[in-house]
Amino acid sequence: MKGVFSMTGTGDISAHCADRILVLDGAMGTMIQQERPDEAAYRGERFRDHPGDVGGNNELLSLTQPGMIRDIHAAFLEAGADILCTNTFGANAISQADYGMESLVGEMNRESVRLAREAADAAATPERPRWVAGGIGPTNQTASISPDVNDPGYRAVTFDDLAAAYGEAARALVEAGCDLILVETIFDTLNAKAAIFAIETLRDEGLAVPPLMISGTITDRSGRTLTGQTPEAFWASVMHARPFSVGLNCALGAGEMRQHVRTLAEVADTRVSAYPNAGLPNEMGGYDETPEETAAHLGEWAEAGLVNIVGGCCGTTPDHIAAIARAVEGKAPRRVPDRVDRMRLSGLELFEAGSAA
Repeated sequence: MKGVFSMTGTGDISAHCADRILVLDGAMGTMIQQERPDEAAYRGERFRDHPGDVGGNNELLSLTQPGMIRDIHAAFLEAGADILCTNTFGANAISQADYGMESLVGEMNRESVRLAREAADAAATPERPRWVAGGIGPTNQTASISPDVNDPGYRAVTFDDLAAAYGEAARALVEAGCDLILVETIFDTLNAKAAIFAIETLRDEGLAVPPLMISGTITDRSGRTLTGQTPEAFWASVMHARPFSVGLNCALGAGEMRQHVRTLAEVADTRVSAYPNAGLPNEMGGYDETPEETAAHLGEWAEAGLVNIVGGCCGTTPDHIAAIARAVEGKAPRRVPDRVDRMRLSGLELFEAGSAA
């Protein structure tokens, strides 16, 4: 079956992104937590007799509580989101192995696209299309770091394992008709490379793979990913994929993320996305930044010409997205620079050779 994707409403997303700053939705996990589903709600009738606990498996809710997920999407659209991210952050075989639900990965991804599409279609107009981004999270494993301090060479997962898991998820997202693929919350660039490889393999097979969004995460105030890369080195590592956008999400609040978004905006010859948390987590793991506080930061980024796509990650609600949408309305998107004709190499930092002849 060949994948077919079509933009919701009318018009190409590239044209809309050139005219205005697009708004991504907020935190699916935060909204699910507000609903307080218990173990029975996660199981539904279908998985009543599943042998292991499934509480916390948010992706399962696309199958057992579809109305909840559809309503969350609708709330973000009403708040002003242009792009919905599917409820598929952990819908891959590696993450689902924790629940013994690897066999459901394809169905989870397909149903999650369907739910987002239904909500997007209901909100779209010819003048204001809405798009569905098929979300692919980082898995709960890292290909670059040993989980055993006594065996630095050990890896719990291989590149091929990751590529197979990403490929299965991406295939289902594409075949279900997502408008974009979002590889997000990247803490290990080698994981991201496995995802890119898997997605390019689908394209080689003849599937109509939609534009690719790539979003990394700076894990602390050091300004590096978990595996040690700076934002500019991260860009050099993934730029071969020619993504529709590159950006940062999660881990930091907007106040701490700004300098890293600015760095990425200075080197990336594609659109820049940013969707921070609602501040840093408090001692209880919650997020205290108000919608107005988050929106003030992102509005300033827009004024400074740093971003093309904005939204919210952990702790952000429809109120945050509404405030962000108001803050960036009417502000010009970042101008995408011409492609740099230089050799760029990446280790932990970026190395850039001189201009080509």
